[in-house]
Amino acid sequence: MNPEVSAPQLWQDTTTPLADRVEALVAAMSLEEKIAQLYGVWVGASNEGAEVAPHQHDMENVVDLDELLPSGLGQLTRSFGTAPVDPAVGALSLMRTQERIVGSNRWGIPAVAHEECLAGFAAWGATAYPVPVSWGATFNPDLIERMASRIGADMRSVGVHQGLAPVLDVVRDARWGRVEETIGEDPYLVGSVASAYVRGLESAGIVATLKHFVGYSASKGGRNLAPVSLGVRERNDVLLLPFEMALREGGARSVMNAYTDIDGVPTAADAELLTGLLRDVWGFEGTVVADYFSVAFLATLHGTAADLADAAGSALAAGIDVELPTVHAFGAPLREAVEGGRVDEALVDRALRRVLTQKVELGLLDPDWSARPAALSNGDDPDSVRGSIDLDSAENRAVAREIAEQAVVLLTNDGTLPLAEPSRIAVVGPNAHNPFGVLGCYSFPAHIGVHHPEIPIGMELPTLLEAVRERFPDAEVEFAEGTTVDGGETEGIAEAVELARTADVVLVVLGDRAGLFGRGTSGEGCDAESLALPGAQQALLDAVIGSGTPTVVTMLSGRPYALGAAVTEAAAIVQTFFPGEEGTRAIAAVLAGDVNPSGRLPVSVPATAGSQPTTYLASTLARASSVSNIDPTAAFPFGHGLGYSTFSWTAGPVPEAEVAVDGEVRLSLRVRNTGERAGADVVQLYLHDPVASVVRPVQRLIGFARVELEPGAEAEVAVTVPTDLAAFTGIAGDRIVEPGELVLSFGRSSADLVLPNSVTLTGSTRTVDHTRALHADFTVTALA
Repeated sequence: MNPEVSAPQLWQDTTTPLADRVEALVAAMSLEEKIAQLYGVWVGASNEGAEVAPHQHDMENVVDLDELLPSGLGQLTRSFGTAPVDPAVGALSLMRTQERIVGSNRWGIPAVAHEECLAGFAAWGATAYPVPVSWGATFNPDLIERMASRIGADMRSVGVHQGLAPVLDVVRDARWGRVEETIGEDPYLVGSVASAYVRGLESAGIVATLKHFVGYSASKGGRNLAPVSLGVRERNDVLLLPFEMALREGGARSVMNAYTDIDGVPTAADAELLTGLLRDVWGFEGTVVADYFSVAFLATLHGTAADLADAAGSALAAGIDVELPTVHAFGAPLREAVEGGRVDEALVDRALRRVLTQKVELGLLDPDWSARPAALSNGDDPDSVRGSIDLDSAENRAVAREIAEQAVVLLTNDGTLPLAEPSRIAVVGPNAHNPFGVLGCYSFPAHIGVHHPEIPIGMELPTLLEAVRERFPDAEVEFAEGTTVDGGETEGIAEAVELARTADVVLVVLGDRAGLFGRGTSGEGCDAESLALPGAQQALLDAVIGSGTPTVVTMLSGRPYALGAAVTEAAAIVQTFFPGEEGTRAIAAVLAGDVNPSGRLPVSVPATAGSQPTTYLASTLARASSVSNIDPTAAFPFGHGLGYSTFSWTAGPVPEAEVAVDGEVRLSLRVRNTGERAGADVVQLYLHDPVASVVRPVQRLIGFARVELEPGAEAEVAVTVPTDLAAFTGIAGDRIVEPGELVLSFGRSSADLVLPNSVTLTGSTRTVDHTRALHADFTVTALA
């Protein structure tokens, strides 16, 4: 330990109030030491291209740690997520790096280590869970919270402190490549599931980072990192709602800005957003971290800063506290700008207080803090610890399997599913025998592993062909690829059709290949010109259906696609969104009837490939009409999903006809499983506001409940709906609840609404704020 910290200091005294500990350290630090806490370092990353981050080539040349570390270091970037490394060896390396950091700076301050954890800890050998849009398909926040707690525990056990997840962007245009990273197209569903993820991650001691704040998914043309023209109502009522929910109900301690600009104002320099709304109105006290390179983008892409020093000053003034992923604008350019009077040192101190506060909360300034993570044995060399840490435990895989099963969405079924015991099954399509077909772009194998083909994948990834052969051992299961995902080849289609003709049933396995920056058909920077199936997949699908053999379409994709005539001509359509390492066995279990599908669409499936952008959150003018030849009506709407059971719904008592504008509405219905299998029904509650002072969506989701019932069993679903849920942003910009009629309908999807209830709100228009109620209260009671 350095002489300066050989005796306990005030900032190390755990009995001293947190703010006093932080202030004592701020007062003791030099300007260079202060700034050093406001950036990260990305050790081992290449600056030669854009392998895992946009404009990665903008990185400075190799960082000289010997030069940097005497001033300290704020963050370590992706110690596990930059190259394949055995988890225990990685934990040992991180420990040694932290010891070096602590031993090099005067005050013995460790760095915060952050990692990606969008669909699992992005580390070699860690569990690859289903992608977030599959989380949305479960309509089961509690299950996602369990998953996140496991992800967080794994990260914390090897010395990681912060996770760059979840993504709270609401899908506005399904052509956007990052649809797979979102939870869906409805803000309430996104907020509910994301809040659960945050609670799980934070319960393990990991700082959850909400991204991307805000508007990223509303880009023009569905293009990544593109401009956004966003009205105040869409921003407030659609895009901001999930962030409000995850901060209030999840307890997230960090927020990441979006890359985009909104109407010409880059979010990285938007003080009204990052300080005025986030902190002054919502009361957020955590850290705001920059999305990778976004501070420098103010100068290099947006053109709102003259140079890196100007960019640093703008970002600090707006409210960004930490520059990621590596030292750039917040390094020498910021120091020189402060010393030259271009940037007020008070802005540095403001960000520093937030960073140090979080480090105190994490225990990093406690006198008994140790760099050795909990999961690491006492060995001190790589050979002695290698293989000692398991990040893909049986318990992890069980949760991954449960999510994958609940996320399978059965779109159509003529009775072919579940399969009887067919004697001959044809399995065709580009994703049928592709182990990577279940992985999203932020899974470690797809994100990093593809750049290291000499290294094993690090997990078992059975293909759907293998899973079907495993589940149907007595059947003859034959395979033909037909075509690749996006190559456009048609030479193999005839073989696939011939194979189909000789089979009892054919499974056509289609979809995406996850990648980054144009190297895939789905993922960051892999945007689509239309929602037609990539390559020659539609030609393969049409030809196989034309064989006359019952055809089950199985999608392994990151976004929804138009499926053409298959919507009516396929025997069944099964939609999955990159279901993770347990996904193919989950799909096989659904096909066989071992699992009764209960997933519901978190994004609409389009009827035509070119009708984007569309969303179920549509006003009257955004729907089909007699004055336009384009019909945007979805083939399968948000919330749709079938199962192997049937459920009857019976209305409860009629609610009161009039309710005060600050009151609540009570509704109920009975759900009965009238089928022969145990199953889950998803009761959805939608709100329609027939007359409002501004244009509103015709329907919007305000609540839901999964109801699991044995055959013949019945349950009552009682709902209390606060009138706050009818609030919207009015003409003056305030959020208001207006008097007048509301129609609350239980629905099986956004387009299959039953049991409507008309209620009139009485009284005067009421203004509400960020403390308003966000949920309807659902109570599910089993009935004898």
